[in-house]
Amino acid sequence: MKHFSIDEFNCKETGENKMNSEFLQRLDLLREACGFPFVITSGYRSPSHSIEIKKAKPGTHAQGIAADIMVNSSAQRRAVVEAAIQLGFNGIGVHDDFVHVDIRKSARVLWCY
Repeated sequence: MKHFSIDEFNCKETGENKMNSEFLQRLDLLREACGFPFVITSGYRSPSHSIEIKKAKPGTHAQGIAADIMVNSSAQRRAVVEAAIQLGFNGIGVHDDFVHVDIRKSARVLWCY
């Protein structure tokens, strides 16, 4: 990876890291397209992570195909969302201070937190 170290994606609760290499390559392209540094607030989450354990089945973070990217302005938020759409990320979630991106296999979805 050009813009990240693998440790940035470690599970915050267990330290595990089972990130998908295709996802990480796409995330590098997204970072390149946006032109500003990314801070990853959530990468891999173990299925035993406190967020994942509440779900009926582990989500995209637990599959290693998702990350949450901190954004500091509406301009950064828009840049991440627009570039993610262009690069074919199938899941995009928009929050005030982060954007979730993933490469789920299902239909494309966009949501707000």
